[in-house]
Amino acid sequence: MPSPTPHEALIYLMVITSASDRDMTDIELARIGEVVRSWPVFEDFRQDRLVSVAQACQKMLQEEGGLEGVLTQVAEGLPERLHDTAYAAAFEVAAVDLEMRMEEVRVLQLIRRQLDLDTLTVAAIGRAAKARLRTLT
Repeated sequence: MPSPTPHEALIYLMVITSASDRDMTDIELARIGEVVRSWPVFEDFRQDRLVSVAQACQKMLQEEGGLEGVLTQVAEGLPERLHDTAYAAAFEVAAVDLEMRMEEVRVLQLIRRQLDLDTLTVAAIGRAAKARLRTLT
């Protein structure tokens, strides 16, 4: 199977983060759509492909390699300069409902390890996402 494009790899990480607890909530799916629509890294991505890319990822998760296979493919298809962006996209999906389940934490750890991100980068991404998503109530 060919490596995913950088856009596909970014979407795969958001999908596996959302699916980590076996419950892809509407708020998580909406955040994935919002990231794809608004982040500059997706400016040349055809948005009508989002559903088919997400479905391809879900299918890959059901195959023999499962999560590890998807993570390996992501690492192959994602330029190193986008590793922090990829983690930020995944974290955005995990944090959107303002509660981080253990399954999501575990997937984020796997993503961090696969993308070889340092502790300070990970902490900065997490802090920025939490600050962006905070509400008054």
